[in-house]
Amino acid sequence: MKADEIRGLADTEVTARIAELEEERFRLRFRSGTEALEEPLRLRSVRRDIARLQTVLRERALGLKRGVSAPVAKKTPAKKAAAKKAPSKARSR
Repeated sequence: MKADEIRGLADTEVTARIAELEEERFRLRFRSGTEALEEPLRLRSVRRDIARLQTVLRERALGLKRGVSAPVAKKTPAKKAAAKKAPSKARSR
């Protein structure tokens, strides 16, 4: 579940979804202790979904507005080359 999808939900829906995922996480952890899971990475994805939901709830509690984030500027090849060619300072003892 993506954070943008979560932000489209109401607070009650988010808390209900957290409760569902917590129960699923409990069952997966219990089952993993007694037998091998068919999809062991499901435990990780459930845990991360819970964290995303809690993060959105916390943002709402603090009154933060999150939108589409601006893309991160990338270094140009010229800047990388200049950074690599910079002489290193040798320490004298």
